[in-house]
Amino acid sequence: MRGRIPDSFIDELLARVDIVDVIERRVPLKKAGREWTACCPFHNERSPSFYVSPAKQFFHCFGCGAHGSAVKFLMDYERLEFPDAVEELAQSVGLTVPREGGDDRVQREDKTDLYALLDSAARWYENELPKNAEAQAYCKKRGLDAQTIQRFRIGWAPAGFDGVMKALGGSERRTQLLNEAGMVASNERGSRYDRFRERLMFPILDRRGRVIAFGGRIIASAPAVREGQQQKEPGPKYLNSPETPLFHKGRELFAMWQVKQANPSLARIVVVEGYMDVIAMHQAGLPIAVATLGTATTPEHTEVLFRAAPDVVFCFDGDRAGRAAAWKALESALPRLRDGRQAYFLFLPDGEDPDSLIRKEGKDGFEKRLKAATPLSEYFFGELAHDVDTASLDGRARLAERARPLIARLPDGAFRDLMAQELEKRTGARATLENSPAPRTALQRPTVVQRSLVRSAIALLLAQPGVAEQVERPYGFLRMDKPGVELLAELIDMARSRPGINSAMLVEHFAERSEYPALQKLMAAMVVGEPEAQRAEFFDALRRMEEQAVIQRRDWLTAKSREGHLDSAEKAELRELLAARVTTRPS
Repeated sequence: MRGRIPDSFIDELLARVDIVDVIERRVPLKKAGREWTACCPFHNERSPSFYVSPAKQFFHCFGCGAHGSAVKFLMDYERLEFPDAVEELAQSVGLTVPREGGDDRVQREDKTDLYALLDSAARWYENELPKNAEAQAYCKKRGLDAQTIQRFRIGWAPAGFDGVMKALGGSERRTQLLNEAGMVASNERGSRYDRFRERLMFPILDRRGRVIAFGGRIIASAPAVREGQQQKEPGPKYLNSPETPLFHKGRELFAMWQVKQANPSLARIVVVEGYMDVIAMHQAGLPIAVATLGTATTPEHTEVLFRAAPDVVFCFDGDRAGRAAAWKALESALPRLRDGRQAYFLFLPDGEDPDSLIRKEGKDGFEKRLKAATPLSEYFFGELAHDVDTASLDGRARLAERARPLIARLPDGAFRDLMAQELEKRTGARATLENSPAPRTALQRPTVVQRSLVRSAIALLLAQPGVAEQVERPYGFLRMDKPGVELLAELIDMARSRPGINSAMLVEHFAERSEYPALQKLMAAMVVGEPEAQRAEFFDALRRMEEQAVIQRRDWLTAKSREGHLDSAEKAELRELLAARVTTRPS
């Protein structure tokens, strides 16, 4: 059992899901014989070296070595912990994950309690919104309709220092959870109070729609002085939850869940600066907007964005702060611009934001602006050259010096080549790049490597677990003194006891054992030949192992007899072995 999830459920889950479907929803696959192939989502490459095997229910990249089952793919691709990846897969096929006792029980229950508490907080804020006339008037002024308020679960944090604590506390444990969830803060005297007060509340959801944090927006000036504080200003316009076990602002994006819900297939996603800008776009019929959470765009953000859509438009104010934020976004995006991904930059007129522009120009007008957004390449060279005299030799040299290390951060591919050519065209300087990868030959799938008999037998068994049903006990090969023999016997026993088990299910049973990495490598190994030929090769390997076991025993007894240490039973056994005239390959 893995933690609190029984092994039997993992078996059932991996039998229900098809790894091709799981991966194809995230990475475009092409048919290649019996397998499917793609450019690897875990490293940058031009030629596909990422293979998905429907027969094994296993993926493997021959470039970077990434491999595993559907569960492992979700863990790596979506950056999920094992239980969350299992829950995600189970949800996709309509299964409910059973829970049992396990080593990580306390840790998992704590997170479950935090999710439940934050959902209760969101409901409490939602219920408070209709009770406050000022908040209602603000929503009306901003044009928020009832459907939008419900879709984004917008609420109101009322005045007072203990509203949430009174509503959701109730015990020392609940108060502790409120603190862990970032819902309460403490003053210098150690007194606790609600973190969010007199703010319009926006729940921040994770990729599964669970509340993990909040953003709160001031709608009017707050009282000048608060009890226990020397606060003379109403505080920041937006206040976000602090970092918690559930919330890491450098990885999360506001409204990503709503975007995914509204768009089964997403071609373009827009990053704006404020929650209200996001909501205005969604309400206007452009449910493609997200926002960062009080932080600059991080590399983690750009990876999430490009996994959601191939085209990302960064939309910022046209002032100095907006341009600085845009450049940070560009720097974060560069290493993730694999072929097929594109970034654009849209700078808004002074004093305008997406909310105000949509009000003035409507959906169609804002869409025109999005379509006219500046491509990254144009913004890149324009920004680097804005204070450079490219008519002079010194100016062109300065531009080349600025651009080279940035272009070097691009993944190997056509876009990197074109950017280097453009730099050479603009400066005349050869575009020799720092950190440029060494020339390489086209990556080819490896041929079958020479393996020991035991490893060959395991690889063949993993290719076709069903062959175990024809292996009869006792296993003669167990007498052979070679590494991996007992593991082979255990794999055969497991496959025999679970008829219909597939390769990925078989290997997942060893996920918490030291043999797991070796089994994954053998799973990824190329096993050639038709299924019937593979079956014959497997049984041939078992016969040869039994032969080697006999030869090993005969040689050991012979050596021992020279020292005169054989007992009567061993002498009789040696006579039998010598008389048998064992051949290396019987018919």
